[in-house]
Amino acid sequence: MKIMFISDIHGIVTNLDKIKNIFDNGNFDKMVVLGDLYYGGFNTFDRMESNNKIVRDFLNSYKDRIMCMRGNCDSDLDITVSNFPINDGLSLINTDGIYIYLTHGDRYNSGNFSMKGILMYGHYHIPSITKTDDMVYVCVGSVSLPRDGSSASYGVYDDKKIILYTIDGDVIDSVYLE
Repeated sequence: MKIMFISDIHGIVTNLDKIKNIFDNGNFDKMVVLGDLYYGGFNTFDRMESNNKIVRDFLNSYKDRIMCMRGNCDSDLDITVSNFPINDGLSLINTDGIYIYLTHGDRYNSGNFSMKGILMYGHYHIPSITKTDDMVYVCVGSVSLPRDGSSASYGVYDDKKIILYTIDGDVIDSVYLE
């Protein structure tokens, strides 16, 4: 199974066309959104177009191949008006005999989650891969609001390998799974 992981869109439409192009041309089976799909309140983003309806329509166009996790910025109203399920807390995909745990990252992350498998999350907006004896922790970063000098990013799982990419296709990091 080939899976694209994105996180922390925050209602910003800036990179959605790039994500659409990568997903549509990349022969992916599934898109996983690791929370913070939308954004509300009085926050503004310099030089970025924010539109929750466009983001919702974009995600809805993949509703048959999407899994979404609820982020700390996703409200009950956001979940109600979305035409696809948004899971809260922790979800699981089992592929190639590997457990891939899905979460946003605000409750479960490399500091407090230990099982056997992979924990995929966002929340911190900084892409990283950390491997321990039993776990691989993957923060896919943010497709919209990267932090600390990182680039907008996403992750890919394919054939027991995880690769983090910049939105422009440069490899950030990767790990082979045994």
